[in-house]
Amino acid sequence: MPTLRTEYVQDGWLGTPEYEKVQAISDSLLDHLNTPGARQLMARANLPGISSSQVQATFLPFAQELGFVSEAKGLFKEYDNKFLRPDYYLSLGDTGILMEVERGKTTTNNMDLLDLWKTHVCTQAHYLFLMVPQALKHNDTMSPKKEFASVSKRLGSFYAAANYTNVRAVHIFGY
Repeated sequence: MPTLRTEYVQDGWLGTPEYEKVQAISDSLLDHLNTPGARQLMARANLPGISSSQVQATFLPFAQELGFVSEAKGLFKEYDNKFLRPDYYLSLGDTGILMEVERGKTTTNNMDLLDLWKTHVCTQAHYLFLMVPQALKHNDTMSPKKEFASVSKRLGSFYAAANYTNVRAVHIFGY
C-alpha cells in the first residue's frame, strides 16, 4: 500500500520560499516512503504489537540524509520539561520541522493533537510532519481503525483561518 499524504497550509505561507523548501523536503520523504523497499519495511513495522520506534527505524537513515536529527534535545528548554522532545527535528534557519511518528496511540491517546501542540510551543519550528498508520490494528482480530483519515480530518480544523496556531503547515503521512 503506498504512503499517502495530506497537507494543510495557512493562507499567506503557500508559495513562499520558506514553504517551498518545506514542500521539497516533504516530497523527497514521500518519494522515499513509496519506494518498494521502504513500503515493504513499513508494512512489516505496522503489524499488531509493533512500536512506533520500529516504524521510525524503517526510514531513519533517509531522514538523517535529509538533515533530521533524532530526538533533538534542547528545543523545549524554556519549559523545563525533560520529556518534551520530538522524534526528529530539522533546522531551516529561522524555523524548522518537527517530525513525529505515531502508531498505536495516535487518536486513542490524542498523540496527534499533542504533536500539533508540541510544534505550536516550539520556538524553533513552525512545521509538522506527522506519520500515522492508514489503518491501525492492535490485534489480529480487530477491525482496523482508519487513523490517517481521522487525523487528517481533526488537524484540518486548525487550518481554517479562525483557528490558526503558529504551526504554518502540517504534512500528514499515512503509512
